[in-house]
Amino acid sequence: MRKSAGYTTLAAVGLLILSSLTACANDAAGTASTSKGDGKGTKVKIMVGGLDKVIYLPAMLTQRLGYFDAEGLDVEMLSEPAGVQAETALVSGQVQGAVGFYDHTLDLQTKGKSVESVVQFSHAPGEVEIVSSKAAGDIKSPKDFKGKKLGITGLGSSTDFLTKYLAVKNGVNVSDFTPVAVGAGPTFISALQKGAIDGGMTTDPTVATILDKKAGKVLLDMRTPEGSQEALGGPYPSSSLYMQTDWVNSHKDTVQKLANAFVKTLKWMSTHSAMQIADKMPADYSQGNKILYAAAIESTLPMFTKDGAMPKDGPETVEKVLKAFNPNVKNAKVDLSKTFTTEFVEQAAG
Repeated sequence: MRKSAGYTTLAAVGLLILSSLTACANDAAGTASTSKGDGKGTKVKIMVGGLDKVIYLPAMLTQRLGYFDAEGLDVEMLSEPAGVQAETALVSGQVQGAVGFYDHTLDLQTKGKSVESVVQFSHAPGEVEIVSSKAAGDIKSPKDFKGKKLGITGLGSSTDFLTKYLAVKNGVNVSDFTPVAVGAGPTFISALQKGAIDGGMTTDPTVATILDKKAGKVLLDMRTPEGSQEALGGPYPSSSLYMQTDWVNSHKDTVQKLANAFVKTLKWMSTHSAMQIADKMPADYSQGNKILYAAAIESTLPMFTKDGAMPKDGPETVEKVLKAFNPNVKNAKVDLSKTFTTEFVEQAAG
């Protein structure tokens, strides 16, 4: 298993900002965007819980680097604002794969659905709990969540899961605060600025934009393994490629090619700078401010694995988090060995 890699923190991000970011990358709210392959090779559809979110960056980056094509795959990527919607698309058979949080595999198992992570992109959530500048004086820690309106991407999403865990861990009942589904990007920022939410959980590049606009402050930072350890008590495998187990078992050659492509990307990311990564991404992802976008990538890079392998004790941490507030998981016996496989990433590395 991969150990936490050392990393450098981008210092004084604010000093590097040359101009204000007028809008955050569109998280495809309302409509699904598509990214199509060249029409050659084995066709695979993958739904991503926000293609332009930095936590899911390996999906688009693999396409841009040409690694799908090199494996003989014609991958069509679609985007939804939240991971829970990617999950829905997968279990309904609309797509063959989903890029979203690993924790959905546990939740789905308790509902009789067999889904497994085949490539683990990360060993930390990549999430940040932000409080509005106006509410910063009242919310000093999750202990102060009581009576507050807290933004999440969607009900049943991983941001919903993690927010509830942080509340319960700090003595606040899930019924004592109000989760508000506000998506990410411009919709999250607008809700924060207008007071529709007092704070919330989101990712880069939304975090970088909020800080640049001075619209909010960081309460908890889970973009690094150290931040995950402090907030959640261990490594928290989050963004991943997960698929229905039956499909994996009946299409092993295709799954292996997907794993080969994603592992190549993770290795590439580990040897290139945030700006080099930003240069490979679609131009509109930076929304006219490449320096801010690169800063967002730099802040989030520590969450990614180099080899796509499940981090040691990661599934146990996720189970502990879900059992704290999720009655389905709390009252069920989850077989963690069926929620992920290392078969394909091990072969990709070998």
